[in-house]
Amino acid sequence: MKQVIFLLVLLGILCCFSIFRANAEDPYRYYTWVVTYGTRAPLGVYQRVILINNQFPGPPIEAVTNDNIIVNVINQLDEPFLITWHGIKQRKTSWQDGLLGTNCPIPPHSNWTYKFQLKDQIGTYMYYPSISMHRAIGGFGAVNVNQRSVISIPYPAFAGDFTLLIGDWYKAGDKALRKRLNSGLATPLPDGLINGLHKSSVFTGQKGKTYRFRITNVGISTSINFRIQGHSLILVEVEGSHSLQEVYESIDIHPGQSITALVTLRGAIKDYYIVASTRFTKPILTTTGILRYQGSDTPPSLPLPIAPTYHVHWSMKQARTIRLNLTANAARPNPQGTFHYGQINIVRRLVLANAKVKINGKLRYTVNGISYVDPTTPLKLADWFNIPGVFSLNNIKDLPTSRPPALGVSVFDLTHHPILASQRIEYGGGKWTTALKKRYNLVDAISRHTVEVYPNSWTAVLVSLDNKGMWNLRSQIWSDRFLGKQTYLRVWNDEKSLYTETDIPPNALRCGKAIHL
Repeated sequence: MKQVIFLLVLLGILCCFSIFRANAEDPYRYYTWVVTYGTRAPLGVYQRVILINNQFPGPPIEAVTNDNIIVNVINQLDEPFLITWHGIKQRKTSWQDGLLGTNCPIPPHSNWTYKFQLKDQIGTYMYYPSISMHRAIGGFGAVNVNQRSVISIPYPAFAGDFTLLIGDWYKAGDKALRKRLNSGLATPLPDGLINGLHKSSVFTGQKGKTYRFRITNVGISTSINFRIQGHSLILVEVEGSHSLQEVYESIDIHPGQSITALVTLRGAIKDYYIVASTRFTKPILTTTGILRYQGSDTPPSLPLPIAPTYHVHWSMKQARTIRLNLTANAARPNPQGTFHYGQINIVRRLVLANAKVKINGKLRYTVNGISYVDPTTPLKLADWFNIPGVFSLNNIKDLPTSRPPALGVSVFDLTHHPILASQRIEYGGGKWTTALKKRYNLVDAISRHTVEVYPNSWTAVLVSLDNKGMWNLRSQIWSDRFLGKQTYLRVWNDEKSLYTETDIPPNALRCGKAIHL
């Protein structure tokens, strides 16, 4: 009898322990970032840049799936500042997205604390300043989310992990670029490429071993071609989605995009160039790093010429990327082709056409005829508190119109649907027509949050509106976005529940018409 009682007590303890473990919160990671101006020479000429904790690029976030991230941003600049978390889904927390449509900017010499969870995400992402032209002078960094120990990844083990932040760079600085855009002039070609690394720019590995390279295009205007001299790249992840593991000599990465590739060191023991070159530009700009085999004392030979890639249209001059922040990319981690998205009924179709126009004699960009202008009150605050006069729903149409281009605050009113899927399903040249739907890939398209749209062409994206909130759809060509090529999606239902969206954070900043609420 005593043995039975002991067994029952032991089982009860184990059950309580299991419940405790099941209900325990995921880990928290705390960061304090001081944002300042500083002096660096990315292209060999000293100029003003944005530093985070005196670092350029900013410090990386190295985290694990489902970690809670707490970042206290202290703004020591002379103007308002915000950071957005590019590719982070912000499950139920569009309050933390760090854009002028969702957040009041952090005033100079003050601070604000972001709080969000890396819910069900694995992969390579980034953060960067989201307002003005701050992104042109720094303030960006890597967000690397690793899988939990109980989750396997669908590619071989690797001996080391390297992160590269590559992008175009302008010597003019953010205020000069902003003044140029506001005067009605386009930005010029960049002055060069930077590799986002410190001083030596050398990665060291052992012959015969495989290494994981996380590569992000942190530039504001220019696509890049990435390659490693004498080595193949096995693509294993694109913006949090595990892709078909195809082998490339080089890979194109457009602004705002991230990839992960495996590289096996099979060459002779010496140094090899890591090369990034601009695509669709004349002249071609190049930056290099070094892949060094351990024990090497041999400098690399001249870098390889630009190798062909296998997924772009060579006749197109420059890719324009649009980013949608409500994707369901690679949760837990689904490899390419595992979503049965071809069986999902399409309930609404948006055809978005962008245009380069002049409004009041100045250069602007439009989406379906409207060139977006940020109101002084964030859309999310206006929506939450029912503040009139900030925006009206559906002033932008589902289809392109022939009306004259105009400045405005454009917001699509869309219904929340609890379905997981977001894929780029096709792209092509010329104008899109309904007949092209039969070309769609409804089998194994890859889920991602930034897709390229080439000049005089179209891209079709299947999106499930499974995340309630106010979400920004924008160009990753930052000058285009600055001059109006963006809009917002209000994903909504009438359910008032913490299961679909959190309440307004207690520390939310107030500005505009919400300043006294």
